[in-house]
Amino acid sequence: MTKLCVVAAGGTGGHMFPAEALARELAARGWRVVLATDHRGEQYAHAFPAEERLALDAATGSGPLGLIKAGVAIFKGVVQARTAFDRLGADVVVGFGGYPSAPALVAAVTSQRPTVIHEQNAVLGRTNRILAPYVGQVASSFPTLERAPAKVQGRSHVVGSPVRAEIRALFDRPYVAPAGDGPIHVLVTGGSQGARILSETTPRALAALPEALRRRLKVQQQSRPETLEAARQIYLEAGIEAEVAPFFRDMAERLSRAHLVVGRSGASTCAELAVAALPSVLIPLKIATDDHQRLNAKALTNAGAAEVILEDDLTVDRLASALTAVLSDPTRLSAMSAAARSVAIPDAAQRLADLVEATAGR
Repeated sequence: MTKLCVVAAGGTGGHMFPAEALARELAARGWRVVLATDHRGEQYAHAFPAEERLALDAATGSGPLGLIKAGVAIFKGVVQARTAFDRLGADVVVGFGGYPSAPALVAAVTSQRPTVIHEQNAVLGRTNRILAPYVGQVASSFPTLERAPAKVQGRSHVVGSPVRAEIRALFDRPYVAPAGDGPIHVLVTGGSQGARILSETTPRALAALPEALRRRLKVQQQSRPETLEAARQIYLEAGIEAEVAPFFRDMAERLSRAHLVVGRSGASTCAELAVAALPSVLIPLKIATDDHQRLNAKALTNAGAAEVILEDDLTVDRLASALTAVLSDPTRLSAMSAAARSVAIPDAAQRLADLVEATAGR
């Protein structure tokens, strides 16, 4: 019979996008796939190739009462998951982190089903950190895996972070830097939860560029809903052609046209920038757990593919200076693109699928 994989992922794009990439690869290999997530994950799962979706009880909390409530919810989720796994005949469970993945993985471990966790960030996340010593295999996106116990680091498989097929296809296209007086396409992303600091600072920084650069700009920017009109007005007054929206679903198409990306340094963003061979200016989220966004960016900055500005150092003038230096130098943009490509792992989905199949004994 066809084998079945349960993919468990938290409700953010950073968890759901690589989970979807793995699901599509497994489906292409003849696997059946079931998705376990929470209501937040549903907004990223509209095209997820799963024959069924499991809504398992899960929660996180702080303080004694919050932790007790979270424990009760997770226990209920584990019972639900074990019942579902018995009904489905789950052959392997793959967790991508986030607290909604915990019940599925605990249920699999306690029922002795094969398990794999994939860590997207350069730092082992809290859920994965707790479960890593007990699961069958640990896969990572980056060569370094901070906050992981020595035994876990020793058996971690570096597979990269799976990207969606339409993003993977960008690896095969050449990067062409802006030339002469031609247009310069800048894509501004803000992460799945939006970023106020990017929504407010980036338009002002782009508006502060020298006129020779500013009149060539074609900007596409993700912005928080409450800052949409302010951003549009700034671009209008600066004479910059800009499209501003809360979310872009056709991200691969937009990446394919971009000369430079300004954004956060979440794991999926870093993986997509590398695979798409795109230069970037990154502003790591300061409050990210264990400072993982700054560490994620290191692979790109160490290669020379990205400029990083920490939130504490971010001003309109600082960002404008960095953008001017990069956008006014096509040779540097091309070099940054080549550097991004050099650290890409475009076949991450295939590598992770190989590990899942080996773990499941296929």
